[in-house]
Formats: sequence, C-alpha cells, structure tokens
Amino acid sequence: MARSDNLTGAVLMMASMASFTFNDAAVKALAGEVPLFQILVLRGVLTTMLIFGLAWRMGALRSRLPRRDWGLIAVRTLAEVGAVYFFLTALFNMPIANVTAVLQALPLTITLAAALFLGEPVGWRRMLAIMVGFAGVMLIVRPGTDDFNFYAIYTLVAVGFVTLRDLTTRRLSPNTPSILVTLITSAAVMIIFGALSLGIDWVPLSGRQGGLIGLAGVLVIGGYLFSIMTMRVGEISFIAPFRYTSLIWALFLGWAVFGEWPDAVTLIGAAIVVASGLFTLYREVQAGRKRPLAQPPRRH
Repeated sequence: MARSDNLTGAVLMMASMASFTFNDAAVKALAGEVPLFQILVLRGVLTTMLIFGLAWRMGALRSRLPRRDWGLIAVRTLAEVGAVYFFLTALFNMPIANVTAVLQALPLTITLAAALFLGEPVGWRRMLAIMVGFAGVMLIVRPGTDDFNFYAIYTLVAVGFVTLRDLTTRRLSPNTPSILVTLITSAAVMIIFGALSLGIDWVPLSGRQGGLIGLAGVLVIGGYLFSIMTMRVGEISFIAPFRYTSLIWALFLGWAVFGEWPDAVTLIGAAIVVASGLFTLYREVQAGRKRPLAQPPRRH
C-alpha cells in the first residue's frame, strides 16, 4: 500500500533532522584539530558545488529575482553567517545534546518574532507557552550557576540569528525558488568565511579529517534536499512535530561518539521546550491558521 503524503512528509522531516544532526557531529569531531574557518570554507566549497548542480538540474538558475528579494537575501545571508559562527563555536565547546536542545526553542522564537515584527496574531495561550518554553531554555543554560557554560550564550545568539534568517525567508516572493536562495546563501557564506580565513594558519588535513569535512558537506546537502522535499507533501500539523527527532539523534550521538550525556535538569528543560513547541503548534492549528508548508515553486 502506498504511503500517505503525511507519512512521506514525516519520513522526510526525520531524514532532514538526522542529516543536519549527523553533520553537526562530524564537524564537532574536528574541534581542536582543524580551525573553524578552514572547515567552513572547505565544507562550503563542496556544498556550493553540489547545490549548484542541483539548482541547475531543477532549472532554478534561469529564475529572475525581484530587486526586493535581493535585499532580503543579503540580510538572510548575514544572518546565516552569524548563525553558523555562533552555533559551531558553541558546538565545539558544549555537549551536542545541550546545543541541540536550546535550538528546539526556534519555533517559539519565530512565533514570538512574527507577532512582534510582522503583526501575526498570537493568543494568550501561545504566548504563555512561549514563556514556559523560554523557562525551559533557562534550565538548560542555567545562567549564574556553577554549571553555566559561557558558550551557551553563543547558542542563544545563534537562535537569534536563525530567527532573523527564517523571518526574512518568509518575506521572499513565492516565485523565488528555495534552492536558488540556498545556493546564493551557501556561496556567499563560503566567500565570507574564505575572506575571514585569510587571517588564520590553515593546517594540512589527514585522511580522517578530510573525510569528515566531505561527509559534513554531503550531510548538509541531504538536510537541505530533504527539507525542500518536505515542503511539498503532507500537512504541517502532522509533519512539524517530527523536527524534534533531532534531539533524539543528538542525545544518541553525544553518548555514542563523544561520551556525553546531559544531566537531569538539562533533560527536564529540553522536555519543557519541546512540549511548549508542540503546544504552540497545536494552538495554531486549533485557531484555524494552518497553512501549507510553502508556496508551490513555479520555476524549479
């Protein structure tokens, strides 16, 4: 029996989350061995080449973008640069599950920012869920305690940059192909970090290190591709909760690869964040604001 669109969308969402989380683990495994900027440039070269081939096959390179979208893409690119730098710096210095758990607050921050800056309606129940979710984030970060890690601030800054990136993305014209935006962003990020890497000493790579960077590049492409495919099937109310499977992968990889396991307070905080996100999604559906995951692309 053929799988339903919802089931297909759920599988694609889980595949996307797994790809991104395994990419994070591959990059984290290089911490202390290869400079961050060198990793980003080398991964960016591979990623940009692969995305270019995909965009060419999809016919996206022939698209003409509105002038307004170029400005939005520029802001989106700068937000991506900030998100990548702060996220990976935190990842190099914190357990992968802790960093991933804080990132689960993204649906909450995006909902709040959309209400504040785009005028989207948010009822008191969803606002309360957002506040509870932020309390869960504070349990994970624990500022002012002996368990506080300064690099947790980097994770929070990364969440802010990703929120800006996603809000900017939502304002792009429906006719602008997602894969073309991804290509422009990937190429610009590669160039920016390439310029920044001129001030550091590059190191020769071993076969293992080169393999990890190559693996990270392929996994990032997989994450992008699966996320794009997810936008074309199923209902958001069914598919969106499966994004939280990234936390399961992060817990597993942290334990199996890095010998890390969060303490009880961190796990409680992560559970609160996830529950708040799920409740926010539920309220959105109940309020009748369910939307398709994306406008159908017209020139891919």
